[in-house]
Amino acid sequence: MEWSIQDIAKKAGTTSRTLRHYGELGLLVPSRIGGNGYRYYDQDALVVLQRILLLRELGLGLPAIADVLAGQRDTAAALRTHLRLLEQEQERIARQISSVRTTLDRTEKGEALMAEEVFDGFDHTQYEQEVTERWGRDAYEKGDGWWRSLSDQEKKDFQGRQVAIARDFARARERGLAVDGEEAQAIARRHVEWLSVTVTPTKSYVIGLGEMYVADPRFAKNYDRHAEGTAEFVRDAMKVYAERHLSDD
Repeated sequence: MEWSIQDIAKKAGTTSRTLRHYGELGLLVPSRIGGNGYRYYDQDALVVLQRILLLRELGLGLPAIADVLAGQRDTAAALRTHLRLLEQEQERIARQISSVRTTLDRTEKGEALMAEEVFDGFDHTQYEQEVTERWGRDAYEKGDGWWRSLSDQEKKDFQGRQVAIARDFARARERGLAVDGEEAQAIARRHVEWLSVTVTPTKSYVIGLGEMYVADPRFAKNYDRHAEGTAEFVRDAMKVYAERHLSDD
């Protein structure tokens, strides 16, 4: 039994573009490619995709996932590991639910709150491992410290800048503007300036980030919700800008 790329993307809650990207990286090889160029996946491929999606949920980047898949040839053993990790996550969420219920109950009764109960099960560093893997420990600590130093209004303003940039990219995409044109490059410059608040944008960093915008559904949907294909437009515009104006020195 096999499924088309469109069927698998729909059932997995992802996109055909993402599955093709996994294929280009050697993570998810189709069982066959039809004469029409369509990709088809068998049951073994479905298990591999499940493992990829589980590892993504656990915060691993694609290079780390490639290493995991290469090092775990025993599918049953790998699935047992995933199951154990998911059960741990299930336990953490159950603790969060219990924490909120306790807070609600004590608040309604006018009783004192215990800090250990209020924050049980919460993890405010959920992206720590992923950021550290991609860009190093210093990048995580700098970004985390900077974010915590902001006021609520400053955080809102910073996020608002990103939304405006994404919307302008989408409008440029819908108008059919060239990624290397003056207007698209002006938006790319704004985006790099926005990034420079927390990091020093190098050529490889900006190009890699653009690739992640397309490959990672969490980022792709933030751009494509404005207009389909915006994530790819952003990636290409950022690559042009980086090659023209940035270095890795």
